[in-house]
Amino acid sequence: MSQDYDEWGLSTRAIRVGHHRTPEGEHSEPIFPTSSFIFSSAAEAAARFAGDEPGNIYSRFTNPTVRAFEQRLAAMEGAEACVATSSGMAAILATCMGLLKAGDHIVSSRSIFGTTTVLFEKYLTRFGITTTFVPQTDTDAWERGIRPNTRMLFVETPSNPLTELVDIEMLSNMARAYDCLLVVDNCFCTPALQQPFALGADLVIHSATKFLDGQGRCVGGAVVGDAKLVGEEVFGVLRSAGPSMSPFNAWVFLKGLETLGIRMQAHSRNAAELARWLEDQLAVERVYYPGLESHPQHELAARQQKAPGGIVSFVVKGGREAAWKVMDSARMLSITANLGDVKSTITHPATTTHGRLTPEQREASGICEGLVRIAVGLEDIDDIRADLQRGFDNI
Repeated sequence: MSQDYDEWGLSTRAIRVGHHRTPEGEHSEPIFPTSSFIFSSAAEAAARFAGDEPGNIYSRFTNPTVRAFEQRLAAMEGAEACVATSSGMAAILATCMGLLKAGDHIVSSRSIFGTTTVLFEKYLTRFGITTTFVPQTDTDAWERGIRPNTRMLFVETPSNPLTELVDIEMLSNMARAYDCLLVVDNCFCTPALQQPFALGADLVIHSATKFLDGQGRCVGGAVVGDAKLVGEEVFGVLRSAGPSMSPFNAWVFLKGLETLGIRMQAHSRNAAELARWLEDQLAVERVYYPGLESHPQHELAARQQKAPGGIVSFVVKGGREAAWKVMDSARMLSITANLGDVKSTITHPATTTHGRLTPEQREASGICEGLVRIAVGLEDIDDIRADLQRGFDNI
């Protein structure tokens, strides 16, 4: 990150970092939809491929639009390097492939995205990497899970979908004590609401598909960290294995970052108001939202995050049948598993995002049949409430 950016605030970085104007003098960031780049000579081509000279080579791993997104997100997180990937799951896979080897061990929160659990349990084990899953909020369980061959602690905070938090600073101290890397999935908060590196994290993962885009247009991911771990090791996986972000998607994400700060505050305001309203509904058994005083980590959220975020989950009395009835009664809310959109989305985690887990895994993670997750958008809050009220009236 350039020294100039050190004096800029987050909103300025979100708008200005990463754009290096071409001779055309454009004001908005250009898209470079090209697969390859021209060298001025055979010697220049050889120097770039050898790494002796910086410059564009091939868009699988060097593209100006993708690089602009990487530089901007790294600057917003306060990190040295970023590697953009084709999806959030590709970011997690590239991180594990770049930093782990056969025989290594991961300690992961049990409260993570269902597909991440499948990646760790079904696929990484084929390559000799094992994982122990622990309750996210149990500090002693994290320490008990660590083995001599543990190399990584992995956590989402807040978690999907129960919005459980972990004390990042506490976990970073534990990681250093046992010579592990702390990887934080910052998808729900983004750098606009939470700065994991300031709390001691080693790497940060993003699904750019979610709030970084903000309008549900593209799929992408990112790994953020230092010049060695991310800039060399994770980048090496991208260069060789090719889970690359397209230039067009990178451009969309660049434009999304420009409004990230104001959007995250607006998402949080709507979500907080909706969560308080849900607590008063007779059909609702429990509400999960870090902004509520009833949330077990409410004080931690106030200390660790700038705002509670835009995700609210709640348990409908009557199990799956009642939860589905609430969802099917909606006329405005979008039934989709994506989140982070200006349009509010609603989903049933037990049969979608966490549907590939066993019933025992879902139970251990607190994913019950009555659980509904809402990614609260930017519509008028009265209209969001009215859409849900229609479902509550039907049960």
